[in-house]
Amino acid sequence: MRLRLLFASLILSAALPALHAQDLAGTCHASSSYDLTVKPDSLLFDRPQPAPFHVQVADGALRTDGQPVRLNAEAQDRLALFERELRALVPRVRAVADAGVAMAVRAIHDEAAGMQLAPATLAELDRRLATHAAQLERRIAQSNSTHDWQGDAAQQLADRIVGDLAPLVAADLGQQALAAAMNGDLAEAARLRDQAADLATQLQPRLQRRMQALRPQVQALCPSIQRLAELQQGVRGADGQLLKLVQVGQ
Repeated sequence: MRLRLLFASLILSAALPALHAQDLAGTCHASSSYDLTVKPDSLLFDRPQPAPFHVQVADGALRTDGQPVRLNAEAQDRLALFERELRALVPRVRAVADAGVAMAVRAIHDEAAGMQLAPATLAELDRRLATHAAQLERRIAQSNSTHDWQGDAAQQLADRIVGDLAPLVAADLGQQALAAAMNGDLAEAARLRDQAADLATQLQPRLQRRMQALRPQVQALCPSIQRLAELQQGVRGADGQLLKLVQVGQ
């Protein structure tokens, strides 16, 4: 089932693959078939199929596929609370996403430092990391829609970051390998060449293990996600079907 909620997508797609282990689908068992856009005056949920394709929630009012839905007082109150509590959750999720970016930057720096890179290489790596982190933090702060993070958009962002950093480290390791070979240490030269060739494969598992430190912050969001799932219960769309904007499983 697709992960389509803003709060889930922000954590999932903070644009570093190491953060994928911290998504809410795995931690809170939260999912949705909808994308979400948070607008100043409403919440907009959309999906390609099945109907309803578009759901709008605004101050206790509900529209599905453009049709207003008559709600009793209890359902109106539930939807008003749903909207209010989801909006309150967004900045908390952004804070977790920012913490994840900072944690990933520290982890990548520490891993690079352990490779005994040249001081100039490490300084340039830190500069590039800081630039990417600032861009990610701005994107997280400005994003109000899961459409900003879904599919190719998130993957292209991750690929761009990896494409900028990996060659820098690989080139330094290559220089180390060349120096080792010229000094007659062929075994060390071969090790360094293999390390450079397998850089992404070697780093990702270690980074993912380090990112487990973010898990308690993600878990702290789970009760709020559960609350959203409970608030939508009993609310039906224009077709009489129960709304399932948020789903929480076991």
